[in-house]
Amino acid sequence: MDVIYYLASHKFNIIFSMFKSIEISSLIIGLAALIIVGCAPKGQNSNVSQATGWAINSSRGGFEYKTNYKGQETAPGTIFIQGSTFIKGRVQDDVMREWNNAPARVQISSFYMDEHEVTNLMYLEYLDWLEKVFKNSGEGYDEIYTAAIPDTLVWRNQLGFNEDMVNNYLRHPAFRNHPVVGVSWQQAINFAKWRTNRVNESILEREGWLSRDLKVSDTISPKVNFNTETYLRAPEKVYGGALSQDSPEEPKYIGRNAIVRSRETDSSSIKYARLKDGVLLPEYRLPTEIEWEYAALGLAGIREYNSYRGKKKFPWSGDSTRSQNRKNEGDQLANFKQGKGDYSGISGWSDDNAIITAPVREYPPNDFGLYGMAGNVAEWVADVYRPITYTNHNDFNYYRGNFYTKPAIGEDGKAVVIDDLTNVQLSPNNKLFFSQLPGEIVRDTLTENDYVLRSNFNRSDNRNYLDGDASSARSETDTLMYKNPVDQRRDFSRTKSTLISDQTRVIKGGSWKDRAYWMDPAQRRYMPEYMAADYVGFRCAMSYLGSSKTRKKPRG
Repeated sequence: MDVIYYLASHKFNIIFSMFKSIEISSLIIGLAALIIVGCAPKGQNSNVSQATGWAINSSRGGFEYKTNYKGQETAPGTIFIQGSTFIKGRVQDDVMREWNNAPARVQISSFYMDEHEVTNLMYLEYLDWLEKVFKNSGEGYDEIYTAAIPDTLVWRNQLGFNEDMVNNYLRHPAFRNHPVVGVSWQQAINFAKWRTNRVNESILEREGWLSRDLKVSDTISPKVNFNTETYLRAPEKVYGGALSQDSPEEPKYIGRNAIVRSRETDSSSIKYARLKDGVLLPEYRLPTEIEWEYAALGLAGIREYNSYRGKKKFPWSGDSTRSQNRKNEGDQLANFKQGKGDYSGISGWSDDNAIITAPVREYPPNDFGLYGMAGNVAEWVADVYRPITYTNHNDFNYYRGNFYTKPAIGEDGKAVVIDDLTNVQLSPNNKLFFSQLPGEIVRDTLTENDYVLRSNFNRSDNRNYLDGDASSARSETDTLMYKNPVDQRRDFSRTKSTLISDQTRVIKGGSWKDRAYWMDPAQRRYMPEYMAADYVGFRCAMSYLGSSKTRKKPRG
C-alpha cells in the first residue's frame, strides 16, 4: 500500500513540474483545441470549413453558420413520429363498395403530430388574439375575426333538441377540453398559420432576438404584428417596419441578441435570426392523408425487428372496440356510435362517458402516444379528395393538393407585404374567409419562366394533376370533370357532373356519431373545404427537418 502511495505521489510531482514549465496561455490554447476537436464530428473540425479551410464563425468576420445545431426543437403540443414505409389504404371492410383507397406501399418522412385534436380552449385563444388585434380596429378589420368563428349552428337538427350545444359548446368551460367542431378546412388552415407565428414569435423573444413581452404588448395591431415568413424574407417590414429603426440604442421591439455594437465605430446595427441559425420552427399545418393514416395506425405496436407482424383494423391491436387489459377489461377504447340510437351505451355499466364528444384525453392513446385517432371527431387533412388513388399515387410522401407560389417582389427588389383587406372573400355558402392577413408576404402564381425545361412540374396548380386535366383526358369534355364553376353558388349547369372538385378535401377517422366502420384509419370521406360539421375537427402536424430520427427513442 505504501509503495502505491509513493508511486502516485511521485507521478503527481512530475506532472506538476511539467505544468510549471509551460506558459499558461499556451496550455489554455492547447486545451481549447482538444475540446474543439473532441466535440466535432469524427474526422471533421466543425469550426473549420471543409471547402476552403477558413475559420467559420471567426471573430474577424467571414462566414457564419450554426455549427453546433442540436436538432429541431419539439413544438408545443406535438409528438415526434418516426417515418417508415407502410401500406396505405389497407381497409378491412368496404361495405360502401367504393374501393376508393386501394392499397399501395408508400414511404413517409418523419414528422410531428399534435398529441390530440385542437380543443375549444386552444381555438378560443386564437379567437381572443384576433379579437384584440382586428375586431375593434375599424376599417373593416372586424371581418377577419368574424371569418374565424366556428359555425355553431352545425349542432342543429330539425328533429332534435341541440340548442344547448349551439349556445354553449364552443365557449363554456364545461367543454374547454373537448375538440373544436364547426370549423371548415379553410378556418383550420388559418389557425395553423396563426399558431406558427405565435410559437416562432415566442421563440425569438426567448432567445433574445425580440424584446420581452412584445407579443402581448398594446402596440400589436392589424398592421403591426409578427409573421414568420416576413421575418425571414423581409425582417425590416415586420411589426410595420419597427425592426428597421435607425436608432437601435433604445429598442422597443429588438432583443439583446439582435443588437450588434462595433468597437471601432462605437455604433450599433441590427442583426436578425436567419433560417441558417436553426432558431425558427417549420410551419404548423394540417397533416397529409398518409401522415394521418400512418400516425393513426400506430404500427410501432406490432413491429418486430424490421417488419410488422400482422395487421391492425383500428389504432389499437385486435378487432374489438373494447379493452382486453385485465385492469379495465370491457371498457370502450373510443367514442363512437355503437348502434342505432346508441351513442354511449347503457348508463352505469357499458357507458363510454360520451354522448356527444369527449375530452381529448378521455381514451387511451395509440402506440405513438396520440389520442383520439379513432372516434370522438373525424379530422380534416390537407389533401384534395379524389375517388381513385392507386393509378396515380407517388410512393414517397404522397400528397394531392400542391399549389406552388412564390413571393411577390416589388420595384425595390424586396418582398411585398400585405397591408390591406383584399384577401377577405365570400365562400360559395356565403361564409367569410381569408387566405392571408396584413403583415404576410404577397404570393404570386408561377410563370412559364419558373418551370421552363423542368421535368418535375410545369404549372402552379397541381391539385388536378393527372386526374381530369387536359394532359390525361380522353376528350375535351373530360377536362370539366373536376373543374369548378365560375360561381359555385349559382351554377347548377349540367356540365358539372360530380360533387368532387379542387375544393373538396379529405376527412379521416370516425367520430362520436359514426359506426365503428369509419374508425379504420384507411377509410376516407370528403367535404367541400368551406363547409363544417358537428363531427369534424382537426389537429396540426409539422415537418421534421433532418435525418429520419431524433436523438430521443420514439415510442414503441
